Amino acid sequence: MNWYLQSGNDADVVVSSRVRLSRNVQGIPFTNRAKKAELKKVYDLMKETALTIGYGLKFFDMKDVDVISKNVLVEKRMIDREFARSKNPYTAILVSDDESICIEVNGEDHIKLQAFCSGFDIVNLMNLVIELDKKLEEYVPYSYNEKYGYLNSMPTNIGTGMMASVLVHLPGLSLTNNLRKVSNVVTTVGMNILGAYGEGTKSEGDLYQISNNQTIGITEQDIITNLQVIVQKIIEQERAARKTLTKKGIYFEDKLYRALGILQNARMIDYRESLNLISGIKLGTDLGIIDGMSDLKIRKLMLYSKPANLQQRIGEKLTLEEIERERANTIREILLEDN
Repeated sequence: MNWYLQSGNDADVVVSSRVRLSRNVQGIPFTNRAKKAELKKVYDLMKETALTIGYGLKFFDMKDVDVISKNVLVEKRMIDREFARSKNPYTAILVSDDESICIEVNGEDHIKLQAFCSGFDIVNLMNLVIELDKKLEEYVPYSYNEKYGYLNSMPTNIGTGMMASVLVHLPGLSLTNNLRKVSNVVTTVGMNILGAYGEGTKSEGDLYQISNNQTIGITEQDIITNLQVIVQKIIEQERAARKTLTKKGIYFEDKLYRALGILQNARMIDYRESLNLISGIKLGTDLGIIDGMSDLKIRKLMLYSKPANLQQRIGEKLTLEEIERERANTIREILLEDN
């Protein structure tokens, strides 16, 4: 089963974790300055390396990936939107069978190593990407400076080049109007709290991304430890907020069951509404209020409500009206599945 359909640690609050390392090839200009022949050198080097470093990695030229499939990867947070839209003729990805590893080639930087998992497990992810990084460095000479560390196209990424992020579900803090306080604490301790797809995106379905904003003058272990501390505190505060909500009794239960009722009966539904309703039934399920649901069902609902993943599941390109109709149909089908 692919990583995004699995259940992980602290899955009631933490949806997924990701750790990435940005690297560039020594002697080749950054992608925004490199010529096509130089970009091809990176492309060829990574294509050859894919066969030697293991992990079941498969090489895909992005020119051969259709638009819907690119958007599927964006929706899974495996590649960013700018990379999907790139006109660079030498972009590619290396992906493991369960999609828990995805390496971007010739995106913002020459190489972006990424590892993903469900739930809260950034320590193992850090160990995995560092192990992968060391193996790759045996074949690829990195651009490195003794004073500044790994050199990257963005000054904010130099040093370790590591960005770690955790996607959290925070309906309790939202409904109790405590989200702003938590957001202020996160930013004051050197972390970012953003929408699910990073900078410039809004939160949908009470989903937020917590990540580090410092990569230089700090070790990889420090980044992970700091993120662990802040996310653990957020988990505790979210669970406390949920406990407060349950004291409202039947009024709170009614709100959650109304969300389930709409999803069970809607014949058309847009993306934003579906995510907000799924947020409600996830909350009800995690609190033990809504019976007959599983974490797998919730994850399927979250995945296949997304436009590109829905179209890939259906097997055809759809109009907006067709998407809203098929989304409602798919949600009803998933809700009727056995756990």
